[in-house]
Amino acid sequence: MKTATFPSLRVEQELRDAAESVLRDGETLSGFIEASVRETIERRRTRAEFISRGLASRQEAQSTGVYFAADAVHARLGQMLATARVKMHKKAP
Repeated sequence: MKTATFPSLRVEQELRDAAESVLRDGETLSGFIEASVRETIERRRTRAEFISRGLASRQEAQSTGVYFAADAVHARLGQMLATARVKMHKKAP
């Protein structure tokens, strides 16, 4: 498979030093930069999908007139979190 390259990036020496200071054993600066780009892409896609779902939910609420009180939503999310925590503790050795 052919590979592509990113454009050369000029940065202040302090930024390069900071990046090098957090490299793990055996990790290269190029590998760190690639991982950072991949993580940022995923984070931006996830954020865009979240916003899209929120806007669709708002549109549905406006068109149906069905809304939920924030307190009720928070309480339900709290219940879901508590249930998930119990399940996680049961799986732990």
